[in-house]
Amino acid sequence: MVTIAQQFNGPPTTGNGGYVSGLVAAALDHEGPVAAMLRTPPPLDTPLTWEHDDEEVRLLTHGGAVVGIAKPGSFEREAPAFVDAEGVEAGLKAYPGFHQHPFDLCFTCGTQREPGDGLRIFSGPVEERTTAAPWDAHEAFAEEDGRIGAPVTWAALDCPGGWAADFSEQPMLLGTMTAEVYQAPEAGRRYHAVGQLDRQDRRKFFTATALYTPEGELIGRAEQIWIQIDL
Repeated sequence: MVTIAQQFNGPPTTGNGGYVSGLVAAALDHEGPVAAMLRTPPPLDTPLTWEHDDEEVRLLTHGGAVVGIAKPGSFEREAPAFVDAEGVEAGLKAYPGFHQHPFDLCFTCGTQREPGDGLRIFSGPVEERTTAAPWDAHEAFAEEDGRIGAPVTWAALDCPGGWAADFSEQPMLLGTMTAEVYQAPEAGRRYHAVGQLDRQDRRKFFTATALYTPEGELIGRAEQIWIQIDL
């Protein structure tokens, strides 16, 4: 049994898509890329249960509704390219969410979250279809080994993709996320988060994200499908 705490919200009353996807992916315990699909808005502060078989893991409500599914996945394209320190600082300054934000309490990108409570990854445009921002991995999210676990790392890989499609112009929710973490982030270190819009198909937006060290080492990457919603 598992409960998604209120701290890890995306929209105010449901779970952060990247965090929940990472939670389900970690339960699969698979080497290589994992694809996580969200089937219903993840409830907060509500006991949920697991269902396993040989091919996938499912996160269920008490009534049996599927919240999320994880299974082995694969990537469709290359990871977004590294953006240097000057570039991520420029992206931070250009963050559209400072002026208009549909979910300003979001665990990953919400401007109303304090350090150590939210991730505060404020990804702004650095070139066409590409966003970037610094991420200071706060000690509050460290596990016993001093590194950041899968759910929080997946959350860090989440919203930079949404801002590449510009949340402020069209609010979206995460539908599918495929990710692989090559090296768990170290608490207390800075990383560079990069997002890239690949294409749009009606109300679906296809994006990719990456986390790099300041020296340019790729430590994790993801691809997402976002679904435009009406607020």
